Amino acid sequence: MTIVLGIETSCDETGVGIVRMPDSGVPELLANEIASSVEEHARFGGVVPEVASRAHLQAMVPAVYRALTTAGLTGRDVDAVAVTAGPGLAGALLVGVAAAKAYAAAWDVPLYGVNHLAAHVAVDTLQHGPLPPALALLVSGGHSSILAVPDLAGPVTPLGSTIDDAAGEAFDKVARLLGLPFPGGPWIDKAAREGDRNAIRFPRGLTGPRDAKHDFSFSGLKTAVARHVESLDGDVPVADVAASFQEAVTDVLTMKTVRAAQEFGMDTVLLGGGVAANSRLREMAEERCTAAGLTLRVPRPGLCTDNGAMVAALGAHLVHTGAHPSDLGIPANSSMPVTDVLV
Repeated sequence: MTIVLGIETSCDETGVGIVRMPDSGVPELLANEIASSVEEHARFGGVVPEVASRAHLQAMVPAVYRALTTAGLTGRDVDAVAVTAGPGLAGALLVGVAAAKAYAAAWDVPLYGVNHLAAHVAVDTLQHGPLPPALALLVSGGHSSILAVPDLAGPVTPLGSTIDDAAGEAFDKVARLLGLPFPGGPWIDKAAREGDRNAIRFPRGLTGPRDAKHDFSFSGLKTAVARHVESLDGDVPVADVAASFQEAVTDVLTMKTVRAAQEFGMDTVLLGGGVAANSRLREMAEERCTAAGLTLRVPRPGLCTDNGAMVAALGAHLVHTGAHPSDLGIPANSSMPVTDVLV
């Protein structure tokens, strides 16, 4: 039985999770503590990297202490430390990587520097058990990607990604246009429940016959919403605009994901990332996967956003499968490719 502590600091949330991996290979979540600095960024309408880095510095030690306390453990009980080595904000990543190195050295345990995107896939195992070969749709403020994941230890093959705005970024920008708070995703989801999703037919990017069939584009959609709002001269039906925008995003995401799963012969689809908490995206993904005869796996909303549990889950899987630990000299890589699961 192996106990892994995971540290996540890729953006604005300091996450520390602890996972126990028994010999059966079915991970158990012992703690998942998060210290978010989102309120510090709200007045800027987006994440400020320097503010995020300083918040991580302040929260790191208390978050680790709280996770150990929640799990009823001490540092002597930890068998390995895993940390997000990339991708993400450079300064934020540096805080987490430096802390992980310090804890691994102090406790004399191996260190595993892992990929943030692969960790979003691995977190599903904490709720649904071992993951079969799957096609993953990861949607967040920084990423919108379709990945082929034959095994959590890799290799992961990117099949498609956004060519401009990520889905979560588009949610934030449209929320600002509608006068909704930051981060925009939850607020648009809430407003959309009171609106008519068919009120406005917003464009679906990259869905033409000659377009890249597995890539995404949300910049044109964001612009279309802005032009529509401007044309209303102040009298904006926020709920209808939010619902129609949300429908356009989820329509494209789910359509391209199901098509890719069928094309590449994947029977399981996994939905992950912060935007996976969106109620309409979860609903439409379930409808379309069921219609196509695919199994959909979606972690509960609390595991979709950035957290330490996902890093610990991936680290525990790597330990369980005998992966070689990272060197204590590993760097933080803000542009770490998704194909690299472990540094």
